[in-house]
Amino acid sequence: MGIKTYKPYTASRRNMTGSDFAEVTKKTPEKSLISNKKKHAGRNAQGKITVRHKGGGNKIKYRQVDFRRLKDDVPARVIGIEYDPNRTANIALICYEDGEKAYILAPQGLTDGMKVMSGENAEVRVGNCLPLEKVPVGTMVHNIELYPGKGGQMVRSAGTGAQLVAKEGKYATLRLPSGEMRMVPLGCRATIGIIGNVDHNLVKLGKAGRKRHMGIRPTVRGSVMNPNDHPHGGGEGKTGIGRPGPSTPWGKPALGLKTRKNKASNKLIVRRRDGKTLK
Repeated sequence: MGIKTYKPYTASRRNMTGSDFAEVTKKTPEKSLISNKKKHAGRNAQGKITVRHKGGGNKIKYRQVDFRRLKDDVPARVIGIEYDPNRTANIALICYEDGEKAYILAPQGLTDGMKVMSGENAEVRVGNCLPLEKVPVGTMVHNIELYPGKGGQMVRSAGTGAQLVAKEGKYATLRLPSGEMRMVPLGCRATIGIIGNVDHNLVKLGKAGRKRHMGIRPTVRGSVMNPNDHPHGGGEGKTGIGRPGPSTPWGKPALGLKTRKNKASNKLIVRRRDGKTLK
């Protein structure tokens, strides 16, 4: 996947880049695997905004991606690689030998016509899904389960991959993209390879409109608000925030506040992404 630039016929177009979609081979989604996706604009059941800066955006359909991969020992052929507006990664449409179709996350190197399979008997090959106890140490994996049978929950975004660094007892130790070292039960499944669309993080939106197309509304700085709207507001001209550290609109610390507390999974984290160990 590469990055394309545009002819700068406007100021915003000069700095705009986009994906060339070289990996994408199928333009239209499979009708049997899409469903409607209702917009909520950040509002709850009462109509009150509970998540700010959401609203608008292009109309999109949800693609039903199979994160569980429980159809064991049945080979499937890759029909095509598609764009998915709901995630940064591309998805692959596969067709099993019995005719059933499904979407999976498209790893780097997966192309049309390739065969994939899931289960304990699957080969250690790109796109195949198997339990971590069957994966050799040092292998790069993605779409990793936290609980056996629940479906992949970790390492699902474009260009990411985790490395299996050790297997001991009932657990496998993984080095996640953030640098965190975490133990996962050996019965959990993972898919071999790194997720494709690796250049996604190099895309420059270039103009505010592209952000609005994604359903993201503008974020206003607290320092330009009035004191009754934000703790950073008020003052003549450009002034400081007037407090020891940045705050949210509700007066809570905005930076550095530890939000991970009393987590039962702390015992499974060998090393945090900041390099510290949990006690």
